[in-house]
Amino acid sequence: MRRRITSLTVLAALVATLLFALPLGFAVWQYYHDDAKGDLERAADGAALAVSHELNAGLTPDVPPSEDEDGDVEVAIYLPDGRLVAGRGPAVAGPVERQAARATVDVVIGREGDEMALAVPVVSGSRLTGVVRAARPLSQLRLQIILTWVGMTGLAVVTTGVSWLLARRFTKRLVQPLEELAATAERLGDGDFTVRSPRAGIPEIDQVGETLDATAARIGSTLERERAFSAEASHQLRTPLTGLRLQLEAALETPAADPYAAIRAGIASADRLERTIEDLLALGRERRAPRAELDLGTLLDEVRQAGEALLAPQGRAIRILREDPPPARVAAAAVRQVLGVLLDNAVTHGHGTVTVLARDAGDALAIDVADEGPDLGEKDPFATAPTGHGIGLRLARGLAEAEGGRLRLSRPDPPTFTLLLPAAPP
Repeated sequence: MRRRITSLTVLAALVATLLFALPLGFAVWQYYHDDAKGDLERAADGAALAVSHELNAGLTPDVPPSEDEDGDVEVAIYLPDGRLVAGRGPAVAGPVERQAARATVDVVIGREGDEMALAVPVVSGSRLTGVVRAARPLSQLRLQIILTWVGMTGLAVVTTGVSWLLARRFTKRLVQPLEELAATAERLGDGDFTVRSPRAGIPEIDQVGETLDATAARIGSTLERERAFSAEASHQLRTPLTGLRLQLEAALETPAADPYAAIRAGIASADRLERTIEDLLALGRERRAPRAELDLGTLLDEVRQAGEALLAPQGRAIRILREDPPPARVAAAAVRQVLGVLLDNAVTHGHGTVTVLARDAGDALAIDVADEGPDLGEKDPFATAPTGHGIGLRLARGLAEAEGGRLRLSRPDPPTFTLLLPAAPP
């Protein structure tokens, strides 16, 4: 690609130089011929003016000194019969001088041998008294033209060389970022989603690089989210599965109990498990429904049912309290999963009665989940522990922050976690 761009640039420079050089070369040729004609005409007119009195009087004149700076103009004076009487020139008048003698009023220019000759007549009234001839060698004129053409050719070569160097430089600046973009895309295809393309300072290429970087970041974020979902889904699913297992075990241990009640409780637990799976899939893939006003009563009823299914086999209880909680506009799936994590944490690590309190916290809806377990002290419950218990709390905190809320340990003794959600505007 570099060679093609460089070759095309140099070819374009050559074509442009050629199109410019041809008319310029002709203009140079025309200029030197016109300049030579002007020199000859000035020399001939000056000599004719100087010798006209002598010729008109029938005397033999002397050739005046030439004012030509280059000294290559020769002046000669001829009588009407064509004889040379003064100066340097052919002994007999040539065709240019004879034509000037016949015209008597015109300046005649033409080629005689290897010279450019110009002749003007000298008249007295209507009588021709002589002809003044000025001439210069054509070899001198050709040398001037050729030297100028050589200079123009050298300048064209230099211009083409500079064009080649500039083409190489700009081609490198243009192609190198494209090569780096290709390498970045190859690494991205190999699975390295942390790769980022360098900036070249060319807006169009930088825009492609920014788009590629955004694609890499988006794919990496999606894969990271899927990995996190795979690791955390099992933790989230453990709560409804544990409740279902405990219900079935309790039914087996009490054969005299009504089996239909156990079946209905199992179906309810299966429904909660299915809802948990749907919530996790939606949250893990960021396909959240538009935020609507949270149906807190239904949500707390679901928490009560799940808590009874988990705590009853352990001889524990759950209490649901409300103290004028304000409305909130959040995704119900996210809040349901956060409370599910907190409930599972209380069942697994806590003791005694679990209390869920929904209350007004000023500009926020606060939901406290507390149990009668041991003092947590200085431990950070949101850190991932070697046993993996911290995974669920870390997920719950992320879900709460995604909804514009917060999840924190409000009291270590008794362990109390508080979910804060922004209250809906009136």
